[in-house]
Amino acid sequence: MSYDTPAGASAEETLDRFHEAWNRHDLPAALAMTSTNCVFEETVAGERSVGHAELEAIWKPIFADPTTRITVEESFTAAESFMSGTRVVQRWRFDWSEGCVRGVDLLTVRDGLITEKLAYVKA
Repeated sequence: MSYDTPAGASAEETLDRFHEAWNRHDLPAALAMTSTNCVFEETVAGERSVGHAELEAIWKPIFADPTTRITVEESFTAAESFMSGTRVVQRWRFDWSEGCVRGVDLLTVRDGLITEKLAYVKA
């Protein structure tokens, strides 16, 4: 299976493919859709991970749990910049066997890759 983002894919199309990979529990595919220096700030105390090795370590337990699922409830492009990429805001629901949580991601997509994923949860 190819994990390449199609040439000319919009930020929204890239993120759709990214969430499909999450819901398939396909960690290699999700990582392939991030830049090598992607920044991820998770919902737990704002922990920050940078790069594929750190992303893989933090995401591996989530992908290993077959009960997890993310549903994007709302998504919109907030800003686009040649230098930094396209900023997308997504409101989502994350489910697992014991419950669910709702949150918001601020994402940046540049050249077909996610370069930043800042996650916030509703407390």
